[in-house]
Amino acid sequence: MIEFSLEIDASGLLCPLPLLRLKKALTGMASGDVVKVIATDPAAHLDFGVYANQSGHQIIELIKHDDKQIFYIKKK
Repeated sequence: MIEFSLEIDASGLLCPLPLLRLKKALTGMASGDVVKVIATDPAAHLDFGVYANQSGHQIIELIKHDDKQIFYIKKK
């Protein structure tokens, strides 16, 4: 089980809203903190992947379960 500092439930939201919620949350977190994001938007993994590559944050795990994607993202 991955320990995380904050959970964001973005279920039912379409992009860019899950990504915007993640960005806002990360601004208030310390380096090394982990945020858990639950998303149902099928394109979320693409948006989060591009954002992580551009920002330097790290997707440490992605779990796909039914219609949900659960991301664990570590702040750089």
